[in-house]
Order: sequence, then C-alpha cells, then structure tokens
Amino acid sequence: MNDPEAREHLVVDVAHEGGELALDSFRQDLTVETKAGPLDAVTAADRNVQRHIVERITERFPDDDIVGEEDDAAKDVPENGLAWVIDPIDGTNNYVAGDRRWATSVALVEDGEPRTAANYLPAIGESYVSTGDETTRDGDPVRVSETSASETFVIDPIFGLSRPERRALARVAERIVTEFGDLRRVGSGQTTLSMVANGELDAAVSTVELSPWDTIAGVFLVRQAGGTVTDPSGDRWRHDSQGLIASNGAAHDELVGAFGTLEME
Repeated sequence: MNDPEAREHLVVDVAHEGGELALDSFRQDLTVETKAGPLDAVTAADRNVQRHIVERITERFPDDDIVGEEDDAAKDVPENGLAWVIDPIDGTNNYVAGDRRWATSVALVEDGEPRTAANYLPAIGESYVSTGDETTRDGDPVRVSETSASETFVIDPIFGLSRPERRALARVAERIVTEFGDLRRVGSGQTTLSMVANGELDAAVSTVELSPWDTIAGVFLVRQAGGTVTDPSGDRWRHDSQGLIASNGAAHDELVGAFGTLEME
C-alpha cells in the first residue's frame, strides 16, 4: 500500500500517542534498568511506548521496515524502501530524573532519506513536525536562528555517556567555550535538534557515532527549518555518518573547521 499522505498523518499520530503514553508514567515510581553501561537507562515506559507505536504501524503498513531503539527492532536503516525510525523516549535519563526535556520521536525514511518527522515533547507541550515543506511547532512555522557571529553561538554537544564518548565530549566542550559563545547540555538529542530548528540553539555538535533514532527526525526538522547539517568533515550528513554538525548555516564552515579536526585527535 503506497499512501504517502496516510503515512505522514500516522507519523504524527503515533508520536503523539507514544508521548502521551510515556507521560502517564512521568514523575511516577519507575523501575530503571541499564543496558550498555550504568548511565544507559531504560524503563518499562520505553518498551511500552515502542511496542504501541510498532503495533500501530504494522496494523496499517505491515510490509514497512521498522527501526527502533528498544528490544528486537532492527537497528540499521535500510538503503532501499520505506522504513520507520522510532525513539520511544529520547532522553531517558532526563525522564527518569523528572526533567521535562525528553521526546518521543518518529521519522519515515525512504531509500535512506527522511521524508516526514515528528518530535513530540509532551512534558513541555510542544510538537515539532516536518512533512517536507517546512518545520512547524504546534502548527506554526519555525526557522533556525539568525545569529551570524560565531563567537556568540550557543551550542549543544550531543554525546552518550560511555567513557570514550565522555572523553570526546570533554574535547568538544573545551572548544565550544574557548572559540564560540556558550554551551548547553540538554541531554536529549532529538530535543536539542528541535531547538536548533526553532532558533533556541544556534548549533549542535557531535564527533561520535550517533544512533539513527537519536538523529534522523531532528536532522530533517533542522534542514526543513532552513538549517545545515553535515558530518564533522563538512560532507552532507546521512544516517550512517560518523558525527554531526547541525547549525543555522551562518557560520557552518567555522564549525567544521573547529570540530572536524577533533575526529582525528
């Protein structure tokens, strides 16, 4: 069944349904487990939300591929055909701590390229959507910031919490505070990229490999809001890129010059 409009609507619907389901358990007693390391948290809410979204998608489009963070969902984005990319709770550590900065993220990808994306931040009450023409927040168009002076840029470094990632984060953080404006650390990649799209942040940077469910929807939001997204070397970002620089585009070359070299250090 090839129905682009139906899929676009479903992307938004399931992001909202999943976010509301996660919100029901937010700031409640949670059983928290860990995966790859002591700071890699997962809760029953993560799994329940992904299960709900997967069930809703497979009801309508049983032949579509699904990529998701939790359980036995596929972890790699296929190069051909349609695929849904799901992060049930992006920013689980924030969620567990009662911090409202977390998102339910859903993207629809065709032949490896995003076509529709929704990041729903239910605890904040904001919904970011792009179906290709623009990016909206709660139905109103948003644009990246107009900041042009790189020394005033507010930048969020997006990194995981393993030891190697934290060492890479330290190098990037030092460069942000010595060569640019200010540093923000939101703790949710999709929330961060939504903030770049709406102009609250001027850029987001990572020099490590990021998962597709942490990035694809937000990258699409940034691009459709007028921003630029590359890998740290300046090549166009893809879901399999090593690292990411997302910005308003005004000083993107300076960001590449500053952070691209850190990949090799």
